[in-house]
Amino acid sequence: MTKRNTILDIGLMKQKQEKITVLTAYDYPFAQLMDRVGIDAILVGDSVGSVFSGYDNTLPVTLEEMLYHTRAVVRGAHQALIIADMPFMSYQVDIRDARLNAGRLIKEGGAQAVKLEGGEHMATTIRAIVDIDIPVCGHIGLTPQSIHRMGGFKVQGREDEQARQILADAKAVEAAGAFALVLEAIPRELAKMVTDAVSIPTIGIGAGADCDGQVLVIHDILGLCDKYSPKFVKRYADISTTITAGIEEYIKEVKEGEFPTTAHSFK
Repeated sequence: MTKRNTILDIGLMKQKQEKITVLTAYDYPFAQLMDRVGIDAILVGDSVGSVFSGYDNTLPVTLEEMLYHTRAVVRGAHQALIIADMPFMSYQVDIRDARLNAGRLIKEGGAQAVKLEGGEHMATTIRAIVDIDIPVCGHIGLTPQSIHRMGGFKVQGREDEQARQILADAKAVEAAGAFALVLEAIPRELAKMVTDAVSIPTIGIGAGADCDGQVLVIHDILGLCDKYSPKFVKRYADISTTITAGIEEYIKEVKEGEFPTTAHSFK
């Protein structure tokens, strides 16, 4: 029976200075493929709203949507640690809601951990969830659920005051009991300072090579999302072209009567 990675395994990787690999997945087929090649952890991200559902940002994503996608991913992956994003307004209102909704992602979704955005101001919420034995991954820097306050998707921490706050946020999230910390869209030098300052693993996305691990959106690295192209994304394949060619060939063959053939028909 395949052993699933745990938060202890992820923590040990930092101690061993072994880089941690994380990708997003929102469905069964992609989860299967990632698990097959040995991804360490899969994030069921609320980025599903932008890259999968066509929303302009992550804010409209509901808890029910996250539960649906988390269940699909869990069915597809049996080795990777599964972390489910807590969507906007599922944890910000009060502690009771935060605990209940985190619990649903574990109990109904099947995830092994949850992720939520915010630093010092979310430390109490993180602690409350951790106190009921639900592992929490923090997320600071550019936090997409805060785009209206930040004025859009902008690099954070370039100014001294902002950098000091991000460092304080990291320490607060660690003290609250988070097992790992996503650092998004911050300068590499700041990400290194944070990584050196905390004992928990840091997972970078647009935060440079000095983090303990990296996470990217699967649709971005495979060329399946044309909505935006962040500087920090590397495209490892362009399956969009392959898929388009396949669909075009199907349309052509159906229009011209070449498909289905006898081989594709029943007697």
